[in-house]
Amino acid sequence: MSQQPTASPAPAPAPPPTARLADIAARVGVSEATVSRVLNGRPGVAAATRRSVLAALDGLGYERPARLRARSAGLVGLIIPELDNPIFPALAQVIGQALTRQGYTPVLATQTPGGSSEDELTDLLVERGVRGIIYVSGLHSDTTADPGRYERLRVQGVPFVLVDGFAPGVRAPFISPDDRAAMRLAVTHLVSLGHVRIGLALGPVRFVPVQRKIEGFVRAVREQLGLDEDEITGRLIAHSLFSVEGGQAAAGTLLDRGCTALVCASDLMALGAVRAARQRGRAVPGEVSVVGFDDSPLMAFTDPPLTTVRKPVPAMGQAAVRALLEEIDASPAPHSEFVFQPELVVRGSTGSAPGRNPRRPEDV
Repeated sequence: MSQQPTASPAPAPAPPPTARLADIAARVGVSEATVSRVLNGRPGVAAATRRSVLAALDGLGYERPARLRARSAGLVGLIIPELDNPIFPALAQVIGQALTRQGYTPVLATQTPGGSSEDELTDLLVERGVRGIIYVSGLHSDTTADPGRYERLRVQGVPFVLVDGFAPGVRAPFISPDDRAAMRLAVTHLVSLGHVRIGLALGPVRFVPVQRKIEGFVRAVREQLGLDEDEITGRLIAHSLFSVEGGQAAAGTLLDRGCTALVCASDLMALGAVRAARQRGRAVPGEVSVVGFDDSPLMAFTDPPLTTVRKPVPAMGQAAVRALLEEIDASPAPHSEFVFQPELVVRGSTGSAPGRNPRRPEDV
């Protein structure tokens, strides 16, 4: 009589590795004694150092001692407007990594068309007991929105930081790129290539970053090309949506007005501008130059590689986290706007203006 084979029992899962004080101390840059005090829950360690040690413990794959599992720094909400624009995931990654290093768990909340509003996402995060919230390109950037929602959040005792936009009267740290300087960089570059018909494609005028870009563009074109403000705003600026399709529509309007160079308020709009030029049989950069804004991931690999103004995403994301932690620790920096300088990245989408004696916009 044959004996049926029996299945061997599944091997027991390997226990989590035991934390080595030396590894954690080396990662954080503190002594092994400091690490020991943190792991044993003893006093005498600064809050920031304690968070760094716990973050290193997690990052090295060690299991936290049972006594510390309930002492994680907590949840921090991050509300961004969308995931289609690659600059927002890039910023979310920087912020998420910085929060994790400090022992916090980031909770990403994304607005989608027809989905939850910023206020609904805020209520959800507050119900979850988040320690604070970082808003990116939220309603604080919309001049038609009620800024009172942020004061109500403050009354609830929830710290917050606002990225990309500014609302006077809101008591909070603001983190922004210098949109005016970004436009000056773009215009100066195009003027140096001989362009005198430079257009600006951007989103709805109610947004603070849009208004600032217009101010910077008008000032730079007036100073460098001698055009008056009415001429600039009337013929060289077109509004649409912050999307490829929006950039295509706005660029089409500007190309039909005789522009040989286009500055766009986002990289996605710039890709739409390239499409608009090609639909008209015009080569980029041979006949039309295009400058984007953000330096989103993969812009170096488009056709042609996109010249753009780089938003200082790492510096802005890390500053937002530092500001929020100071709010949480009740040692806030002054409630004002921290402005970060952009950088021009020249690639293949800009070139010399076509022709020797290009006409002024009013001659078109």
